[in-house]
Formats: sequence, structure tokens, C-alpha cells
Amino acid sequence: MDALTLTFERPDAADVAALLGRHHALMREGSPEESCHVMDVSELLAPDVTVLAAREDGALLGVGALKIIAPGSGELKSMHTAQEARGRGVARALLLELIEMARRAGVTLLNLETGTAPLFAPARALYTANGFKECPPFGTYTFDPLSVFMSRSI
Repeated sequence: MDALTLTFERPDAADVAALLGRHHALMREGSPEESCHVMDVSELLAPDVTVLAAREDGALLGVGALKIIAPGSGELKSMHTAQEARGRGVARALLLELIEMARRAGVTLLNLETGTAPLFAPARALYTANGFKECPPFGTYTFDPLSVFMSRSI
């Protein structure tokens, strides 16, 4: 992979919004509406959310977000690598930088929710390989057989 750059981005920037749209469509294909917990662009503009983008030679390859959900607690949201960039380490680079961002923001417990379907297996493997373990629902989530909840101390 050539030089991958990670930058803070506005979720309403044209290419970021387009990739988030692809993410939302894929998530809605893999989960019924009541089990689909994606944040739309307007929610990602909230002051407690930071969006990170991965680019190579200016081309957007992936996105991820950190949402502060309580003092010392954060949640990873909108993690998505463009189909054409998968298998190149983009998601891992985003994840590691989001973990560092969370640490710098005073987060000591980082959480996430992902799906149980085979579509989500690569994401679950990435999170497990980077220290996340399954946990009960957190925040405002409730038990859902189509969701896996994970957390990690940082």
C-alpha cells in the first residue's frame, strides 16, 4: 500500500458522505431496520463524534468514527472500508488510530456493536485481533440476537 493518510473529515464532505451511503446500504442489506444501528450523516456531525478518513493519493479508502457516549466511555461507529480497498490494512489502520484518538480524549473503555451475520465476520475478527472482547449491551442498546457487543479497555 502506498502512503495511507488518516485525517479528520466532515461526514458531509461529498466523497465521505458517498462512502457512508455505501456503508449504510450494506448494513441495511445485512440487518433488518430494528437491528441496524448505523448513524446517518447528520448524526455524525454531532459535537461528540469525530470522523476519521483513510486516503491514498487523495482517494478515500475508508472511514470510521469515535463517539463519546459518557465520561471515559466511547463507541466506534461507521467503520467501513471501500470494497475495492479491502484486504489492504485500511480498517486496521483506522481502528488503531481511533483507539489512540479515544485514549487522547480520556476514554478508558471503548465499545462497539456489530452484526452476527457472515457479512460481519471480518469486522469481528479485526476487533478480536485488536483486543476487543464480547460484552453485554452497553449505553442505550438492548439485547438483539443479530448484534454482537464488544469492548476493550484502553
